Amino acid sequence: METSAKGILSVVCVLGMAAVPIAAQQGAKNGEWRTYGGDLGNTHYSPLDQISPANFDKLEVAWRFKTSNLGPRPEFNLESTPLMANGVLYAAAGTRRSVVALDPATGELLWVHSEKEGPRGSAAPRQLSGRGLAYWTDGREERILYVTPGYRLVALNAKTGIPVPGFGQAGVVDLKLDDDQQIDLVTGEVGLHATPVVAGDTVIVGAAHRSGGVPRSKTNVKGYVRGFDVKTGKRLWIFHTIPRPGEFGYDTWEKDSADYTGNTGVWGQISMDEELGMVYLPVELPTGDYYGGHRPGNGLFGESLVAVDLKTGQRKWHYQLVHHGIWDMDIPCAPILVDITVNGQVVKAVAQPTKQAFLYVFNRVTGQPIWPIDEKPVEKGSVPGEWYSPTQPFPSKPPAYDLQGFQLKDLIDFTPALRAEAVKAVSQYKLGPIFTPPVASKAEGPLATLALATSGGGTNWPGGSYDPETHIAYVFSQRSMSILGLVPSDPRVTDEAYIQGTAKTGARTVGGSGADAAAGTKSANDVAAEAGGLTVQGLPLVKPPYASINAIDLNRGEILWQVAHGETPDNIRNHPALKGLTIPRTGRAGVIGTLVTKTLVIAGERDTFTLPSGKQGAMLRAYDKASGKDAGAVYMPAGQTGTPMTYMLGGKQYIVVAIGGTGYEAEFMAFRLPN
Repeated sequence: METSAKGILSVVCVLGMAAVPIAAQQGAKNGEWRTYGGDLGNTHYSPLDQISPANFDKLEVAWRFKTSNLGPRPEFNLESTPLMANGVLYAAAGTRRSVVALDPATGELLWVHSEKEGPRGSAAPRQLSGRGLAYWTDGREERILYVTPGYRLVALNAKTGIPVPGFGQAGVVDLKLDDDQQIDLVTGEVGLHATPVVAGDTVIVGAAHRSGGVPRSKTNVKGYVRGFDVKTGKRLWIFHTIPRPGEFGYDTWEKDSADYTGNTGVWGQISMDEELGMVYLPVELPTGDYYGGHRPGNGLFGESLVAVDLKTGQRKWHYQLVHHGIWDMDIPCAPILVDITVNGQVVKAVAQPTKQAFLYVFNRVTGQPIWPIDEKPVEKGSVPGEWYSPTQPFPSKPPAYDLQGFQLKDLIDFTPALRAEAVKAVSQYKLGPIFTPPVASKAEGPLATLALATSGGGTNWPGGSYDPETHIAYVFSQRSMSILGLVPSDPRVTDEAYIQGTAKTGARTVGGSGADAAAGTKSANDVAAEAGGLTVQGLPLVKPPYASINAIDLNRGEILWQVAHGETPDNIRNHPALKGLTIPRTGRAGVIGTLVTKTLVIAGERDTFTLPSGKQGAMLRAYDKASGKDAGAVYMPAGQTGTPMTYMLGGKQYIVVAIGGTGYEAEFMAFRLPN
């Protein structure tokens, strides 16, 4: 069906369900890990089972690979997930985003490649190692593809690390060219942390921008998505995430705001169904994370899940998850392609985790919601010049998997005295349910809107994982407080009328959004402290768990279990106000991803804590998939910064995870069972 561009859902479906055979997403195959998410559906699943609940505690370090010398300075936040193909492990690492090939049995360096991009690299909005790489083979030739910090697509010979001569210009496609807009080759604000993704002979690249709550201008580079020929680097198609005049969706941008507004990129991972020939784009919001008065209207395809044709880039369907976003919700992570059974019918579906802690589930062929998504009225704000959508979409199933908005019932309640202090602390702030708008900050109050499950909360860039045998999704979430206040801007800084800040603290870029959230370096406590000391004697305002792993049955749209992920932070365990109290494990906020195997859900802690032995460290934890009960843990000297992966080599199963943190230079750490 087709609706006007002003509608929520639009579908142009040429694939009937009866004609499409159902083939489950099976995750990583043949003991390898050839794509960032294990498969093109980003299930982060492997059927390997040598490492199990019976022996996880016995894991030993197989090898370690330090990334300190891959660039002019060490990296402390390595977000990369390696690939393993044809007996070689490939990864992006280091402050120059080098590509390395390693022996997967020993971690020995086989080759390294890096691009010195000079001022272009220094000015890039998305720097450091990025999330990883793409691998392609036609059975004869093997290539590694990645995007540099300076936004160039590079194709390397997988055996040698040498750029492929016939690809682009000497192995490089300049992504700031042939993008249907003029972009300054040095300072143009566009880049990418996510990996390219390859299906057949098409490699697809998204776009990301400078992060933070204070954009330089309401006018910015547009985050278009393109498909390229994997053999030649020739552009095959482009999808305009902000429609051009005459294109579908242009009329959702009032006052011609589509012409100058930017962003609306795809900075999260892209998913593909090669059998259907469809690509699933998780699109972020337009320029202005918290103020959109200069871009009135719903603004397609901002914060929309968009399905396009693999070969042509033509839109098949879309669904806008947030109309006219002013909360920095984005869509930050990969759509998970899932084959589920609903009311006795097998359905090809797509499940989209989000910062707002909703898991939106659609038929991935037609775009129809699996369960009703209701348009409900939401509060209209009062920021001068802002445009507000009267309604927002609310999924009926599954229920929200973490707290949303922020209300008195969500406050810390370890003791009556702490709760009373918390009530007093929030008295000058606006509280409300999800989609409560930011406020124009006033010294007499409200200073700002307090919110969970917005910019840095819920699920961020690592996304979720999925078990194709049980049809259960596993989604990590965190309770990270956002302080959504707006103050008039300084025209010397930006031409946006309002920017993030409060009447007491002035303009600020914190709030758990952008680069901070992408880096996984902001906890709820960190953000609150920076935003004016919004804590209760140093304790977070919100009740725990501060982070959790949530198991969701996608056949029924029901939450099966939720567990606090991560040991209780030292400042809570040792807090004098909690002396003598029994505090269950609270979990620790921080952005992490999960790995699912035949028998386990595996995820590391983001930050370190003091172990009973007295040393600092973090744990790589395993959970029983059916119950969420602890199934083992092994020590890591620093917290998890990249999503784990697994592979089989020489009869041994390995788990590799990137670790790092403040004062700890990043490395890859590989585990296996003793010989």
